Amino acid sequence: MFELPEYITIASQINSTIKGKLIRDGSLGNSPHKFVWYNRTEDEFSSLIKGKTIGDAVVRGRWMSVPAEPGYVLLFGECGGKILYQSPGGELPKKYHLSIYFADGSFLTATTQMWGAFELYEKGDELKRQYVKDMRTTPVESEFTFQYFSDLIDAESSANKRSVKGLLTQEQIIPGLGNAIAQDIMFQAKLHPKHDIGDLDEAQKIQLYDAIINTTEQVIKLGGRYDEYDLYGNQGGYARLMDKNTVGKSCPQCGTMIEKMSYLGGTCYYCPGCQV
Repeated sequence: MFELPEYITIASQINSTIKGKLIRDGSLGNSPHKFVWYNRTEDEFSSLIKGKTIGDAVVRGRWMSVPAEPGYVLLFGECGGKILYQSPGGELPKKYHLSIYFADGSFLTATTQMWGAFELYEKGDELKRQYVKDMRTTPVESEFTFQYFSDLIDAESSANKRSVKGLLTQEQIIPGLGNAIAQDIMFQAKLHPKHDIGDLDEAQKIQLYDAIINTTEQVIKLGGRYDEYDLYGNQGGYARLMDKNTVGKSCPQCGTMIEKMSYLGGTCYYCPGCQV
């Protein structure tokens, strides 16, 4: 699944590659999928997207808005799969759930492996969509200060009993983060996934805040995680410290064997020596 760093990578590439391109046509793909969310019929989408021009892509959390000017916005959200650009003469994927053809013969396709939203809104209406409206501050925004983060922890811990993993991955309390990047954040912060956020002292809050900022920045810098793809089909350069490939190996910090467990609907990878 794309998380904040992957969407930022793709949005940056859209802005440098297809911004300003005139849309010749578009379709809702060739492979029906019950967990792909559209808000238009095939005919509506094709009619509305035709003749529009791509504007500046913007990312918030796990949602990317791409203006189709004038008057419309393409919204990509909660996707797992590939968003790919092909030069004229490029080959279409065998299965895809969205296609946009440009006047110069190049095209964009989007394919999801699990679920995702590919929706077209009148400009402004995308901000009313569930999960987009009322979105909290994300780790790449200047408002995501330590004071904001500390207040967020205090508010969440007073309202609910919540773990560190729950803070990072549930209900988009911190938009843009998911189970994959959360593993390295928890490792860098030296916190166990089940650690109650109500028990965090000031030093641990600082460690967790710094781990969120630094890990997110590093994944963005390297173009996303190694098992996700950018707009051109290249894999990201960030290799996670804690994932399925490191289970049973020695922790790079203390040498303890890395373990895995199922928790909060997903697998956690952690060092029982470092993470408390």
